[in-house]
Amino acid sequence: MCRTRLLRCCGVFALLLLLVVPPQPAHAARADVAALQVALRAVGHYTGTIDGISGPWTREAVRRFQRSKRLAVDGVAGARTRRALGRRGRPRLGSRALRAGRRGWDVSALQFLLSRRGYGPGGFDGGFGPKTATAVRRFQRAAGLRVDGIAGPATLRALRRKRVSRAPTGPVRFLRPVRGRYTDGFGWVAGRRHTGIDFPAPTGTPVGAAGRGVVAFAGWNTGGYGKLVVVRHRLGFESWYAHLSAISARRGQAVVGGTRIGRVGSTGRSTGPHLHFEVRRFGTPIDPRARLLMATAAQAGGESGRRLVCRPNADAWSARDADPPLARLGRCP
Repeated sequence: MCRTRLLRCCGVFALLLLLVVPPQPAHAARADVAALQVALRAVGHYTGTIDGISGPWTREAVRRFQRSKRLAVDGVAGARTRRALGRRGRPRLGSRALRAGRRGWDVSALQFLLSRRGYGPGGFDGGFGPKTATAVRRFQRAAGLRVDGIAGPATLRALRRKRVSRAPTGPVRFLRPVRGRYTDGFGWVAGRRHTGIDFPAPTGTPVGAAGRGVVAFAGWNTGGYGKLVVVRHRLGFESWYAHLSAISARRGQAVVGGTRIGRVGSTGRSTGPHLHFEVRRFGTPIDPRARLLMATAAQAGGESGRRLVCRPNADAWSARDADPPLARLGRCP
């Protein structure tokens, strides 16, 4: 009788909890998961992207770590697994004010939150150094908070909840890699996180580099991108061109806006021919739309690539290593 009554009470409580707290997306990026990924990477068990998503790679990394520490192997980073991570597994975010010199799980989570808001310190290492302090001050200034470089309760609340509107800083802009409009945008699309924008185009459509840089990768990606080209630009920016049917670039090749780097395809995890285009800053995907010019890189045409009338960044100026001091959205600099 008592047991039946207890089960009924638990069921009512669970129902009330569902009504009060709406369920979160199954694959929502979380700061705690990002902190776990940083810790596992530091001890040599995780090599994937710090994305805050608890997917199969992250769970397998947890299992490998648990085996190495002779823990119960369940792929769940519970209290014992966190303790086994040592200082990298503690303390929880919000348990202390974060300032220069702090290290640990909560600093990694802070760095991830800053990056998700567009104020990343340039990487995730769990150490509160000068770059993290600068990133905190930049966010505080944009959010209208006291600018002291210390991530206390007010700053953490704003990072979690407050929407901060801000135009992209710096001169870096990109040409559109193919003609036409994009469809799926950056962010949550159909219940999944989309890390770039998609340009639908027929198979074989030429793809041009979106700006001056050096090819960092050209080949097959096993993570779902299929045939992929990555171009590294200055100031920590990269542009990614995925699902290609053919690759025309090689690693180490210097490119300018419009250099032919491949052709549209549907390789990897793709349901039809299109170009998946990403922009990353210090390894973190950012929304490329605010930095896109109206001009199209594929105008260059031909394998040799004749010079464009309009080029972004350093291509528009005589200096080899300088972006224009000002670039206007939607128009050539």
